[in-house]
Amino acid sequence: MSGPVDPLLRGALALGALGAGALGWATLVERDLYALREVAVPMLPAGQAPLRVLHLADLHLLPGQRRKVDWVRDLASLDPHLVVDTGDNWSHTEAGPALLRALEPHLARPGAFVLGSNDYVAPVPRNPARYLRSDSRGAPAQSTPLPWRELVATLEDAGWTNLENRRGVVTLDGRRVALVGTSDAHLDADRYPPAGGPDDARTGGDTGGDTVGGTSGGTGGGTDGGTDGGTAGDVNLLLGVTHAPYRRVLDAFHADGADLVLAGHTHGGQLCVPGYGALVTNCDLDRRRAKGLHGWPGPRPDRPGGHRSTWLHVSAGLGTSPYAPARFACRPEATLLTLLPA
Repeated sequence: MSGPVDPLLRGALALGALGAGALGWATLVERDLYALREVAVPMLPAGQAPLRVLHLADLHLLPGQRRKVDWVRDLASLDPHLVVDTGDNWSHTEAGPALLRALEPHLARPGAFVLGSNDYVAPVPRNPARYLRSDSRGAPAQSTPLPWRELVATLEDAGWTNLENRRGVVTLDGRRVALVGTSDAHLDADRYPPAGGPDDARTGGDTGGDTVGGTSGGTGGGTDGGTDGGTAGDVNLLLGVTHAPYRRVLDAFHADGADLVLAGHTHGGQLCVPGYGALVTNCDLDRRRAKGLHGWPGPRPDRPGGHRSTWLHVSAGLGTSPYAPARFACRPEATLLTLLPA
């Protein structure tokens, strides 16, 4: 006749069952529970009509992810004025057709983009413990190149503005919006384009042709299509776009007078603790700003003491690395930001 189960053993069994359940939820359920976040950003001049900005980030598409592709396509029904893609679009050499299908309905609208590290090369297996270090990058790993030049050409041919270390301007609902972006700071490829130059819309420069600059990797080319010239007085706001929200990049946007900065890269922490939030951000951004709308460098601009801050939106993104296909307490997401009069 067996005796009573030891309390420590009972506790260990319960903890193991809980861990197995959480792992199953994270890898089989939550990673595919795509969510649309809707955020209001009070930042426009008084009396202006709202502008809708769809923020796509970190799709990390793989062949066969039809549900994700269809979900991204359906976002076109939101009728945004502008689509902003902050990079890491794919994770496999054969994912190009799926990515183009996902983005196809959005390419008919004004858009802007930057690239992330996993637009250039496919992810490789890594020790997940490295993300707990202050700098998780480590030595470059051998990886498979992705056809990023073809991706850039497709987006530019559709009229989207390439913001890889560049500036531009788009016309949205009859209003000109100045744009500025950087290449991926996680690769140390960011070179902030100087203010006041010929491609700075606020100086009245003509940005209708080729823009100045390019990534350190040399994407080259111009950003014709989706941009136009005009006078500085026509520009209503400055929108910053980057992949990885490193502090030095956010400081540069803030110093430049950006009204709103959009970034991705963090995956919102990807594996979060309920009631605590993200454990890591995979960059030097603090954990409490791993996702969502915040102020930079201080409080939100609509709160006391935050009037000198820049709006910052960090997307938790829609995907994961194929070698860490799990999300916990951090659903994959896209965001519709509605810009409103302050």
